[in-house]
Amino acid sequence: MLPLRSRADRAGRTERPRYATAGSQQSRGQQGAARKPRQPAGRVRPSAAVRRMANGWSHPIAAGTSYRRLRIGLVVVLLLFVAVVGRLVYIQSADASAWAAEAKDSREISVKLNAPRAGSIVDRNGAVLATSVQAKAIFADPGEVDHVPGTPANKLVPGLAEATAAKLAGVLGVPEQTLLAKMTKKTNTTTGKAIRFVFLAHRLDPAVANVVTSMNLPGIGTQDEKRRDEPGHDLAANIIGFTNSEGVGAAGLESSFNKVLAGQDGQHTYEADQSGIQIPAGYDKTVPARPGTGIKLTIDNDVQYQAQQIIAQQTRAAGGSFGTAVVLDVKTGQVLADASYPAYDAANPGDSNPTTWRDVATQTVVEPGSVHKAITIGAGLQTGVIQPDTVLDLPGSITKGGVRFTDTHSHGQVKMTLQGILTQSSNIGTITVADKLGAQRLYDFQKAFGLGASDDLGLPGESSGIVQPVKNWSGPSYGGIPIGLGVAVTPMQMASVYQTIANNGVRVQPSLVSGTIAPDGTYVPKAAPKQTRVLSPENAAAMRWLLEGVATQEGTAPAAAIDGYRVAGKTGTGGQVAGNHYESGNVTSFVGMAPADAPRYVVAIFVKVPDKAEGGPIAGPAFHDLMSFVLRHEAIPPTGSVRPPLKIYG
Repeated sequence: MLPLRSRADRAGRTERPRYATAGSQQSRGQQGAARKPRQPAGRVRPSAAVRRMANGWSHPIAAGTSYRRLRIGLVVVLLLFVAVVGRLVYIQSADASAWAAEAKDSREISVKLNAPRAGSIVDRNGAVLATSVQAKAIFADPGEVDHVPGTPANKLVPGLAEATAAKLAGVLGVPEQTLLAKMTKKTNTTTGKAIRFVFLAHRLDPAVANVVTSMNLPGIGTQDEKRRDEPGHDLAANIIGFTNSEGVGAAGLESSFNKVLAGQDGQHTYEADQSGIQIPAGYDKTVPARPGTGIKLTIDNDVQYQAQQIIAQQTRAAGGSFGTAVVLDVKTGQVLADASYPAYDAANPGDSNPTTWRDVATQTVVEPGSVHKAITIGAGLQTGVIQPDTVLDLPGSITKGGVRFTDTHSHGQVKMTLQGILTQSSNIGTITVADKLGAQRLYDFQKAFGLGASDDLGLPGESSGIVQPVKNWSGPSYGGIPIGLGVAVTPMQMASVYQTIANNGVRVQPSLVSGTIAPDGTYVPKAAPKQTRVLSPENAAAMRWLLEGVATQEGTAPAAAIDGYRVAGKTGTGGQVAGNHYESGNVTSFVGMAPADAPRYVVAIFVKVPDKAEGGPIAGPAFHDLMSFVLRHEAIPPTGSVRPPLKIYG
């Protein structure tokens, strides 16, 4: 053990000898007795600093610095420890759910469960017009198409995705590059996660899917789904429409009722490992898809088929570019047929020109011509400016705004009955009645009869037509509008005008969809259509009598007559406006009802022809053929009454 050191030693200094005075000898002697002997002469005592170094002591300044560094390091370590512990506590308490959710999201895979487009479209008797059949979809997992299952860590094989696309292209009928682009790895821009599910093809025959399955291609799978079939092909195609390659309605009722027919997609969400394989005990939730609802139409398949055959034959015979035939139930306003020419195959719409997909009756706007005269005469009766037996003194021509209007049958000054005016389609007589009626009241009746507003049948692209308010009329409008020139209508709107006259003056808004059919077969009828009284029963009956002369030898459409039945109707010859000019040719028409004294059905025929032909010779025969079929099909017997004799001149 080292001897205790003096303060001088501890300070690193050596004491200098003190020189005692005479008076201090005694004390020094006593002190010397207590001291250790001095070191022998010749031996040098090491300094205190050297002794300290030899015994492991450092310099006092270095020692202080090390202590401070040690303390600072300890404090830093403690602070880091506290921070880590605090963060762990925060994560496990306040933010635990968020971190757990993020971790779970990184492992989740969501697969859309396509809702079966189970909603069928059927006619009034339940005959299927469009339905869904069993089919298969082919899908890919972009994260797996270039890996070989069963190999260590699912070994990546360069070029495997390209080879898979090449093999599938011929089977699926999809270009190789299109398939490869879909299978290429991508990231969801919203979630930042890799996209692990893409469809390669839809609505394939199960046999095609079986071929794909037999190939055993990595990352490629099949899924059950439905495919839309149209068993009638072109039957009511312009009404029904079709679905696109993704199963979404692209035209007709398939488009406008897409949400109803398609249902609501479901979703299967589950946790998967890094290889995309579902974790057995992981998160697994399925929201089932809700199948679509069907719709029931008012049309009759048999009547629709006959209407399509007749309008196609008559339009082709006349060299026409388009035509339409509409059949309405007088009492209900329901559409029994809505035929368009040209038509197309709804099962293969890609093989046809898109211009053939339109529904002519509701999407094509034409100038009605003389079929509009029933509105002018009916308004005159309803307002009392004329009576059923009124005789008008008519000149050979009449001028409005510098435009001279004449009749097709040239005549001088003549007295003509209202029946004569309609039977021979007198422009001068109709304009004379309009003068008595007044422009504003004529406009009001146009609106009341349904012109200028969409019939809202449920078809996409239905036109409202154009009916000009009086403030927009020019001078010639006072002569042209009463006879159906300068007015834009759809054939369906004009059919509704004559339904109003046939139904004792009550307009029933036309309807094409009668209700919906739930997946369990429950039928839910559509709300009753709007009804508007336009004419009194007496004036409506008078109009039917006045219109009976048209389908006679004295009238403009003798070919519209039906043996054993009384027919009331009107011919028309108008034009078609495209942009700011009239297209060449005429739009010929006949709209009528039968039996005239107890009407059950209205048939409207419109045909666009390239020349200056008139409605009687073209539309009249088509009306005869279609109305004759409807009366037989619906077993409507003749009333047995005899048409009163005509009186054309007064």
